[in-house]
Order: sequence, then structure tokens, then C-alpha cells
Amino acid sequence: MGSVSFDLEKTASGSRARAGQLVTRNNQVQTPVFMPVGTQATVKSLAVSDLHDVGAQILLANTYHLQLRPGPEVFKAVGGIHKFMNWSGSVLTDSGGFQIFSLPKDRQLNEQGASFRSYVDGKLVHLSPEASIETQKAINSDIMMVLDQCVPSTCDHKTAELAMQLTDRWAKRSLLARGDSDQGLFGIVQGACFEDLRRRSAHTICNMPFDGFAIGGLAVGETKKQREDFTELTTDLMPADKPRYLMGVGTPIDLLEAVHRGVDMFDCIIPSAHAQQGVAYTWNGKINLRRTVYKFGLNPLESGCECVCCLNYSRAYLHHLVKTKEILGWRLISIHNLHFYQQLMKTMREQIMQDKFLQFYQANRELLQGEDLEFPSQKPKPKRRKKMLNELGDFRIVQSSEGHHSVQHISSGELIHGKRHPDSEAYDLYTAQSGLDEKLETDIVRPLVFWDVGLGAGHNALALIRYLEKLDELNKPVHLISFEKDLNSFRLAMQNAKILPHMRHAAPSSILDKGCWESDMIQWSLVEGDFREKFISAAQPDIIFYDPFSTHTDGVMWDFNLFKSIGDFLETCPELMTYTASTQVRAALLAAGWFVAEGVGTGTRTSTTKAYWKKHNSEANLLDHRWLQRWQRSHTGVPMYLSGDQQTTFRHLILNHAQFAARGIHE
Repeated sequence: MGSVSFDLEKTASGSRARAGQLVTRNNQVQTPVFMPVGTQATVKSLAVSDLHDVGAQILLANTYHLQLRPGPEVFKAVGGIHKFMNWSGSVLTDSGGFQIFSLPKDRQLNEQGASFRSYVDGKLVHLSPEASIETQKAINSDIMMVLDQCVPSTCDHKTAELAMQLTDRWAKRSLLARGDSDQGLFGIVQGACFEDLRRRSAHTICNMPFDGFAIGGLAVGETKKQREDFTELTTDLMPADKPRYLMGVGTPIDLLEAVHRGVDMFDCIIPSAHAQQGVAYTWNGKINLRRTVYKFGLNPLESGCECVCCLNYSRAYLHHLVKTKEILGWRLISIHNLHFYQQLMKTMREQIMQDKFLQFYQANRELLQGEDLEFPSQKPKPKRRKKMLNELGDFRIVQSSEGHHSVQHISSGELIHGKRHPDSEAYDLYTAQSGLDEKLETDIVRPLVFWDVGLGAGHNALALIRYLEKLDELNKPVHLISFEKDLNSFRLAMQNAKILPHMRHAAPSSILDKGCWESDMIQWSLVEGDFREKFISAAQPDIIFYDPFSTHTDGVMWDFNLFKSIGDFLETCPELMTYTASTQVRAALLAAGWFVAEGVGTGTRTSTTKAYWKKHNSEANLLDHRWLQRWQRSHTGVPMYLSGDQQTTFRHLILNHAQFAARGIHE
């Protein structure tokens, strides 16, 4: 058993809110407690002295990132993370599970664990429950987390059940791997948003000898009400004499609601991530310092606040720093936000100890949800909501047998991502397959440019944007350029946001109104018209999402001459991803000079296509002589619209392509 103990001191009347003492090897932590996120053994933009000043008692560090860099051997050499970062408080390390299972590509999962490519050097890394514990032992954190399988909270029952069962088995292995270590170890209750699975998981995990228990699988897609309901359900199933940790949550109102439901521990990147965007949290809700109303604000962020930011700087200065994107603005607002979070937790603890929490909860629920209450936005009166449209132009909304909705092209009958849930398929096929994390890690400072060819109902573009917004930070700008000649599918999707949740974002309306949308590091623009004419005026792409309608409906978009024209225009060497695996399309790409590989399967599609201009990824699963032999036997491999001489040239281009010549295959 690890050297972690928990003493429950008080439970509030009329509420499940609890106050306690969590004792680790390094200090006594008063709960409820918020843990600042120090992903890579540092809380972004802050020094350790800043963390002491704001009152932080325990930090969270990320096993996945620290395993890759600096590596377990460094922590063993220096004596652990506390000496490494000069931190005297406690440290909790997560297992690396969430990061691994959200990797965009090159991740394989089985009973033994996960295998993935390091974003540092590209080497294959294996992480099992035992390996995760060994790494956390080397880091020498006060509290370790078991390796679990993370799945979206919106997944189906069978997926959630299989992930829960694997998490249960890995939990047992993690306990064995701890051995005689005096570090604490927490188990994780999974089960997504299914009551029966939550009950089964809690029964299994909470009967194992862990030092505390976490609620996993929330804050990953469910509604606010679902998160609150399943938090309350799960805490009721946990032992009262052990700490309860809600992973990855959240905003001040989220913390208030979760404490009310019996949670003791929290972590989230929001205080520093939102500080980078110029958002500060106060007892009157949040303040967006990008707004011009603060340009002449001579008062501090919050009167009576004793943080370094509020004692020394005005809103006007912070507004200036945010608008000029100076890192000092990020640092000062982070200090304030973390100070506010610590004060919020301290105040909730005091109210619990005085048995006044319920009144405090009722008095502050609305205030903590407020936005710029001192200077409310002058928004126009809301228009009467229009009824949802089923059809617009040549498009209509249809519902699949699985219950999800898609946009259908009426004339052809083709569905926009109709085989699986559109959001999942768009993410897997395009965002996940793009190798985005590795590209963001490069030292090249120019923007990373995406072409989204065939905006359609917006699934591909918004899957990318939502993924980027979930990252801890972006170290380079990302420009997304969408091409579309008929916006009716996008307009129809936006008018049906109630049943197409990917459209519930500020970006789509801005795209339709202004042709562009941007946040601090993300820029999305629309190019309306015929792609064949418009692409030559666009910025050079690094990644191309190629998603027009099929060759039967939109054949001109799959012509090898167009693929060659795109290649001739390119000064970069981008990667192109598309949903089709047809011999006709792959042959057209090869004849145009692209290297062509097998792309990921997306559930109903066993294979898709990935292409590279001029040079290819050494890890790519390039088409080989077996495909070439099938192509030579195919009746559709050479375009029928070509003349006899042109067909001969087409064949010659493929048979003499460098992709096959390297294997000694020539015409």
C-alpha cells in the first residue's frame, strides 16, 4: 500500500460536498483541491515560485510526454520529478492513457497495451500497464494512475463495455506492477454514459486495494447535464473513505457542480489555456480581455484579489498584452486564473467545514457562469428560431438505421459521410490520418496549411478545428482553406445543428457571413467556386483533405490531368487523403506523378487512399506489385475517355513510376 492516506473531515448538509485531508509523502493536501496541469514538468508560462504564490498544493504531470522526453533515465539520475523541477509539493502523474488513445495515427491497441510512434524521434514505443507504472516509478510522483482505455463518452454501449473490461484487467496488472513502491496508486472507473456499465466498473475497481479512485471517460463529448448526472452516480458508488478524482474538469462552475456531487480532486488546462486566449476568471464570471471595452480599464482584473497580476497591473495593460500576443499577458492572466481557482477551492472547503456549502452553492451558481457582467455584450435581440429544413437545393437530411443524421445529395443519392457516424469518420479518415501532432512538433515556424477540397456539410473541417482546440497549445498557426462550389449542403447542415452537433460552433456562421473565421492560432477561410479554377490562387498546402463526390457524380474532380495540375502547382510536398480506394482513382494519381499508399480503414471501408507528392513517408504502406498486377487485369484502370495513344502513355506512366521502378518492375 502506498504512503497516501485520506481523512474525511466533513460532509455538507443538503449536499454531497466533502472536505478532507489527503496526506502524501511530501505534504498534506486540503480537499477539495484543484491540480494545475504541468504536462511536461512545468505549468505553461509559469515558474515554480508562481505556483507556490497562487497556493497550489499538488500538480499533475503527464507520463506519456515525460516518457518520451526527457525519459525515465533522466528522472532516475536526478532523483525524481520533485528535484527535477524544484517543486516541494505533491505530484500526481496520469498514466498516458488519454494521450495514447487520442493519437492521430500509428497506434495499435491489444490486450498487452499500446504501441505508438514517438513524436520526438519516430521510434516505436510500447506502453503496457506495467511499463506505465515503471515510468511513473522513475518519475517518482506521489500518486500514480493506472493505465486505462479511453473512449469517447458518446460511443456505443458495446465499445464502452469492451473498454471498461480492458480497463478492469489492466487495473489488476497495475496493482501487481506497483510492487512495494510507497507511491500511491488510483484506479479509474469507466463506462461512458451508461448507468449499468458505471455500476459494474465501480463495483470491480472500488473493490481493489487502491489509494483513491478517479472518474474517467467524462469531459470527452457528453453534455453538461450528462457529466453532472454520471458524476453524481459514480461518486455514490465509491467508498467514502477514499479520495475521488474527476479527471479533466473544468471551468469554475464545473468545479462547483462536481464538489456539490461529492468530488474531491480536479485537474484541467483551462486556467492557463484560456489565459493564453485573454480570458480571466473572477467571482463575477469570466472576462474576455480581447474586448475593446477594457482598452481604457485602469482598475485591476478583480478588486480585492491579492494575486501578483491584480496587485500590479490594470485591465488596460492586460488588454494591450493580449492584443499584441505578448507572453507576459499569458503569464499574468495564468497567475490570476490559478490564484482564483485555488481561492475557489479554499472557499468551498471553508463553507463545507462551516456547514454552509449549500447556501454558497445556490448563491454562486449563476455568478460563476457569467460573462463580462460589468460590460455585457450589446447583442441584437435574438431572432425567432427558424424551423429545421429537411431539404435545401439538391440536398436533404436523412437518418441512418443507427440513428445518426447525414446530408444526402438528392440527384445522386450519395451521403456525406453516411456509412458511419459522420463526425467519427471525418476525424479518423482526415484529421487522425494527417499526422498532425508530428507536424506541429517541427521547428518550421510558418503556418501549417490544410486544403479541405469539398467542404460539403463541414464534417472534415470542424473535426480538425475541434481537435486543434483540444490541444494544450499550438506552437504554430494553422490555416484551413475549404473549397466548395455549392454551399447548400453546408447551409442545410447549419440550419439543422440540433441534430448535426458538429455545427454547434461559432465558426460555421462566420464562414457563411464573412467567408472566414479565426481564433488565436487557427484561421479558416472559404474559397467558393470551381476548385479546378480556384486552387492556383490558394496558399501552398501541407495536407490535402480530398473529399468531392464520387467519380460517378463528379468525375472531373478525379481526372488524372487535375491531379497533375495540382502537382505542377505545388512547391511543397504535401500528403493527400481521400475516402476512395478505387483502382481508377489510384491509377489517376499514379499517372499524375503521386506516390500512392493504402490509407486507414474507417469501419465500413476496409481501405482508403493516401498519396504523397514527389516524396513519400518511409512508413507509408505504398501500393506494390500485387496492386500493379490487379490494375493490369482491371477494365477500369485506364480512363475510357482517353484516345488510344493517350491510354498507352497513361499505362507507361504507371508502369515506369518510381514507386514500382524501385522494385524492378518496368514496362
